[in-house]
Amino acid sequence: VQLVESGGGLVQPGGSLRLSCAASGFTLDYYAIGWFRQAPGKEREGVSCISSNSGYTNYADSMKGRFTISRDNAKNTVYLQMNSLKPEDTAVYYCAAVARSSCRLTSWGYDYWGQGTQVTVSS
Repeated sequence: VQLVESGGGLVQPGGSLRLSCAASGFTLDYYAIGWFRQAPGKEREGVSCISSNSGYTNYADSMKGRFTISRDNAKNTVYLQMNSLKPEDTAVYYCAAVARSSCRLTSWGYDYWGQGTQVTVSS
């Protein structure tokens, strides 16, 4: 059972990245997915989440209008499209899965976590 994030990297302010979260060893169909991030010296914070059937999404206030979460259950993958990136978006981004239909932006209660992917926004 594994979640693997990819798509991180170095981008200039105002740029875009798309993160992927691929599951192996289990199907994501019945799992809500959350994206979280942690910057150096800061606590982990919720970024976005999506329900198992994609019917509900939620975003932290600072990400609304810039980030979009989506999922492709056929590919067992969840995505986070990040636009208009800012230096304060620099962090390690993690995806997590919880075996229920609804999602939340708090990190407790998630069953599986990925290892994280680094996003650095800098000129």
